[in-house]
Amino acid sequence: MPSPAPLPVLPAQPAADARPRRFLFLLLDRFTLISFSAAVEPLRLANRVSGRALYDWRLIGPEGGSATCSAGARLATDHGLEAEAQPGDVVLVCGGVDVARAVTRPVLSWLRRNARQAGAVGGLCTGAWALAQAGLLDGRRATIHWENHDGFAEAFDRVDLYRTVFVDDGTRLTAAGGTSPIDLMLRLIGRDHGPELAAQVADQLITTQIRAEADSQRPSIPTRIGVRHPRLAGVIARIEGSLEDPISPAVLARDAGMSMRQLERLFARYLNRTPKRYYMETRLARARNLLAQTDMPVIEVALACGFASTAHFSKCYRAQFGTTPFRARGGRG
Repeated sequence: MPSPAPLPVLPAQPAADARPRRFLFLLLDRFTLISFSAAVEPLRLANRVSGRALYDWRLIGPEGGSATCSAGARLATDHGLEAEAQPGDVVLVCGGVDVARAVTRPVLSWLRRNARQAGAVGGLCTGAWALAQAGLLDGRRATIHWENHDGFAEAFDRVDLYRTVFVDDGTRLTAAGGTSPIDLMLRLIGRDHGPELAAQVADQLITTQIRAEADSQRPSIPTRIGVRHPRLAGVIARIEGSLEDPISPAVLARDAGMSMRQLERLFARYLNRTPKRYYMETRLARARNLLAQTDMPVIEVALACGFASTAHFSKCYRAQFGTTPFRARGGRG
C-alpha cells in the first residue's frame, strides 16, 4: 500500500531582500489579550533584535474599526473582514471567552476563503474552535486551552486533539493560550531565521525555558494537587481518564495494590475528601464545562460524565453548584 502524501509545511521565510512575512491577526469578540500579546511581541522583537523588518502584521476585526478583549479593553484594528490574505501570509485567529458565539457566519466565510490563499492558518487560545468549525482542522492535529478541551473534543471528533502547549501541523498552527503562543512563535522564528535569533528573542522576553511542542499545558498531577505520592497520583489519573464510565473506588484500590481503607486514608489525608466525593466533583466539573462550551443536550452531557439519568445528574449538579443543569444552560435542554 503506498504511503500517504506528506502534509504541506509552512515554507521558510524568503530571502532577506523579500517582503516581510505578514501575519493577519483576526481578533474575535472577547479575545484573550495575553495570548495575542504573546504572539505579536516575539515578531516585534525579532525585528528589533535583527535590525531588519523580518515580520509585519495587521489586525482584523469582525466588526471593523476595533475589537474588544476579554478584559474589556478595545484595540483599534486595521481592517474588517474585507481584508484578503496573500500567499505566504499567516492567519492567526485570536479567541477567548464564549468563543462559540463569536464564531459567526461572516467569520467562517472569511476563514475558509483566506485559508485557500494564506501560507498557513492558526488559532490562539480558543481560536482553534473557529478553525474547527470552518472545517479547517479535519484530520489535522491541534490543541486548545485545557478548559475547553472536553467541549471541543465532543463537538469536533474529526480533529486529532492534543493537550500540549502548541501544535505545529504544517500549515495548521494552534497554541493553547496564556503564554503558549510565545513558544509557537519562537519555533516559527527559529525555522525562518535560525535558532540563534529565536534564543535572542526569548532572552528579550525573559523566557528562561522555551517549551517544546510535546510539553503539556498543565503541571503533572502531583504538582497540581501539591502531593507527591505516586500511587495516589496514579489513582487520580485513572479517575480523570474514566469520567464517562466511572470505576468503583474498590476497583481503583485493588488495581493500585492497596485496600479500600488505605485508599480512603490517602484521600482524606491529602485531599480532605473521600475517593467517591473526588470522583463526583471531577465528573461534575467536566459537566459544567460541557454545558458552558457546547450545545449538547443535557442528557448527552449527563451520559458523557457517567450519569445514567438526567434526574440523578440534576440532583448531583444542584448539590454541587446550587443550580440545575437546565438553569446553568439558561433554560435550554
